[in-house]
Amino acid sequence: MITDKGPDAYRTISEAAEELDLPAHVLRFWEGKFPQLRPVKRAGGRRFYRPGDIALLRGLKALLYEDGYTIKGAQKFLRENGAASATARGEEGVQRPVPKPIAEQYVQRREAAAATGDRGPDMIARLEAAKAKLDAAIAASRAAG
Repeated sequence: MITDKGPDAYRTISEAAEELDLPAHVLRFWEGKFPQLRPVKRAGGRRFYRPGDIALLRGLKALLYEDGYTIKGAQKFLRENGAASATARGEEGVQRPVPKPIAEQYVQRREAAAATGDRGPDMIARLEAAKAKLDAAIAASRAAG
């Protein structure tokens, strides 16, 4: 680990890669997949990672390598929970939030929608309506044929 720079110093991509124990090409790849990750780019396209970038990279590494998220899953995590949640995962001494299981999230959203009467975003209701239409079409097709 790099010890000659202070905690607030910017890191080059090679320094960040060394500090995170990841290949530099992985960091460049993640930049394309996670728009929240935006290191400072200087002349010639040289990247410099700020302390917040390093914390976000640590969080992404935890999501992908420790928690088993796919790239799409980590993208969804960032969309739903914000970059601050992933950054918190990468900071030392900060308790990691545990993502709720998908079924529990669905139940909470559905209960909240029922309480407010807002059923617009309820995907299950739309899928059930589509299934009913398909069942009716299949029944009509069988009756005609």
